[in-house]
Amino acid sequence: MDGFTQRNIEEIAADWITALDCAFSAQDGSALRRLFASDSYWRNICGITWSFATISGLEDIINALLARGSDAKARNFELFAERHPPRLNTVGGEDVIEAVLRFETDIGIGTGVVRFRPVDPKNASKPVAWSLMTAIEHLNLNKYTPIQNEEDLNHNRSTETGNWLDRRNQERNYDNKEPDVLIVGGGHAGLASAVELKQLGLDALVVDGMKRIGDNWRLRYHSLKLHNVTSVNHLPYMPFPKNFPRYIPKDKIANWLESYVEHMELNFWTETCFEGAEYNEKSERWNARLKMADGSTRLVSPAHIIMATSVSGTPKYPNIPTLGLFDGTVLHSSQLNDGSAWSGKKALVFGTGTSAHDIAQELFANGANVTMVQRSPTMVVNVEPSAQLYDGAYLDLSKRTEDLDLFNSSFPVSLIKANHKLITAKVRKNDQPILDALEKRGFRLEFGEDDTGWPLKYRTRGGGYYFNAGCSDLIANGSIGLIQYHNIEQFESSGIQMKDGSSKLADLAVLATGYHPPAHDLPKYYGQNVADRVGTVWNVHPETQEINNMWVQTGQPGLWFTGGSFSQCRIYSKYLARQILGVELGLLKKPTPKN
Repeated sequence: MDGFTQRNIEEIAADWITALDCAFSAQDGSALRRLFASDSYWRNICGITWSFATISGLEDIINALLARGSDAKARNFELFAERHPPRLNTVGGEDVIEAVLRFETDIGIGTGVVRFRPVDPKNASKPVAWSLMTAIEHLNLNKYTPIQNEEDLNHNRSTETGNWLDRRNQERNYDNKEPDVLIVGGGHAGLASAVELKQLGLDALVVDGMKRIGDNWRLRYHSLKLHNVTSVNHLPYMPFPKNFPRYIPKDKIANWLESYVEHMELNFWTETCFEGAEYNEKSERWNARLKMADGSTRLVSPAHIIMATSVSGTPKYPNIPTLGLFDGTVLHSSQLNDGSAWSGKKALVFGTGTSAHDIAQELFANGANVTMVQRSPTMVVNVEPSAQLYDGAYLDLSKRTEDLDLFNSSFPVSLIKANHKLITAKVRKNDQPILDALEKRGFRLEFGEDDTGWPLKYRTRGGGYYFNAGCSDLIANGSIGLIQYHNIEQFESSGIQMKDGSSKLADLAVLATGYHPPAHDLPKYYGQNVADRVGTVWNVHPETQEINNMWVQTGQPGLWFTGGSFSQCRIYSKYLARQILGVELGLLKKPTPKN
């Protein structure tokens, strides 16, 4: 990249974006074709029309841009001067220039990122785009008013309207109104969606069965911390203080979620269980049943329901033959929150993902004799520094989270794979000592599809990896035992019998065997017809190259899903909220239900 100055970079970016605008204005397919590489990608996040999909290949991109750009009247493309300036970067081993752009459509204002391979500034040839991302930023509003951070500027003492607290209590009681949106699940996914909806002037009610806000973190096993750094995990509009630890403990996360609800003035009902809902096609609203803390049932009628019950929702209990013969205690990993009760006891932990390792380490630290049972190969990556390399951009605290999020969301899956394959090769080299030691102990390793690492494993199956925070070292030195599931003959009353005739005594068996995907409970809550309309939730769709039914309209009108990491929820809740507003404004057509 020698020979490029910042001025060169900005001129190259501005010229390309100007050429893009001219091609759109003229609906000139030949001009557009000259701006893109043959192996290019276009990721549209409700930016130019409402589609949320990635298109690859020159001709398909040009055809889609012309058709959809014309329908949306995409125009006024320009370098976005208020965002991060154009920059040099390396993606998938290739040098690129990245620039932020803005544009207009008939529905609002969009932003995006163009990424192109540079040519020598002295060369007469022009750069061509390798990838383009376009996303909705602001909608043209008419009915809904975005939230104003102003409180009674005239200091009115009227007893009729009450003070701020009186109005907050009235707002969250819903005595004489219905929410626009019901959000089921009060973790970080539900709160990120709620705050984005509120910012747009939409009324959202969050319900959660836990006794206290944050209990979905507070009640997990004692030693739990986040495994990625604080700068990756901010919630919208209210970043963590700079004095927060690098890896946030679970109770601190829980308390933060509780304070977030208070400070962002979100409507949240604790000890409220969602029991199901039916969609009224005539009124285009839901009849939703909520079981309250006192045992009563309350009916609410939102236009939309967002399921924010986690990518890892309902515990998955594997079919383990002869487990019923075991007289000891059997717990799913979701049921164990404190290892101290098992001091001096013998424990088997089935599984080798993150929860399994964390629980094994928790039990060991509390004086238990622990053996892990490996059922399938697992990726292991040291939490420092290797695991953080995949989110390396967020380690630069000098850059705004909003800009980093924009760049992060601009990558199509194919470029993510190319990038992550290189990172995984570096990670394996960094972590070679612990990986060799684990394999010597008989631990079976793998590194994701085509060696692309843990983030894509998370997008496809929601697990299958461990950020080594010390448990791998305990396995490697023999402090925590390891056996392979295929070497087990059967359970017996006192533990397990191995195929070689030996026995393994146990008092406790922990099933760290994961969770069902989000669609698992749809028949329970909505019936089979709705479940069939929605289909798969999570995993990458081969055609759209996006995660199935996440943050987009599903086949069931008014039913949405959110979940994933803190950063995913922070980024995509914004687009989810704008789509819901688009429906309410009549800008986005609802899907036609299929029976």
